[in-house]
Amino acid sequence: MGISPKLQQAFDLFDEANARDPNIEEVNGKAYPKELLYAQRMTETLDDFEPNASMALKLAARSQHICRWEVPRNTYEMDRVGYLKWRQELKKFHAEKAAGILQEVGFTNETIDQVQLLLQKKQLKKNKETQTLEDVICLVFLKHYFEPFAEKHEEKKVIDILGKTWKKMSTKGQSAALKLTISRKAKNVIQKAIDHGAE
Repeated sequence: MGISPKLQQAFDLFDEANARDPNIEEVNGKAYPKELLYAQRMTETLDDFEPNASMALKLAARSQHICRWEVPRNTYEMDRVGYLKWRQELKKFHAEKAAGILQEVGFTNETIDQVQLLLQKKQLKKNKETQTLEDVICLVFLKHYFEPFAEKHEEKKVIDILGKTWKKMSTKGQSAALKLTISRKAKNVIQKAIDHGAE
């Protein structure tokens, strides 16, 4: 099924904003602005995981990290309280950034409100679309970012974070995670986290 012109216009504007990310990630020898690459991975994963996703969910997935670099982690206290405050502020920041672009494109207030609700992760475990977005976020992390992350941290911390990630996912999301094409080493650590959580 093709993408509607309005959705494509929103994607283009989201991508234009994310293309300004000064942080670069290399994939197969090619350099990409980090958040532009992340946004495209979110859309690709959502299309695979939930092909019949609503317009609002597609928009939320593409704008999940929009202009994230504008709110640096080091502008908050470098402790757990600071981290949690930073995460909460990021949710509001992304919701506002996305809303501005969606208003420009001409989306209804109803759609914009729904995108903002999703980006702020409201009603997780209760709202099906919020849960689907969370599943996609976790799948993108596991597929594209987990192994580099695991290399930088001790296994105990990695298992703890993975356990928390696993609990956020639905049964469908967990099933998809176990089918990801990742290294045997990464799969072993994921299994340890699952076993640890079940204890």
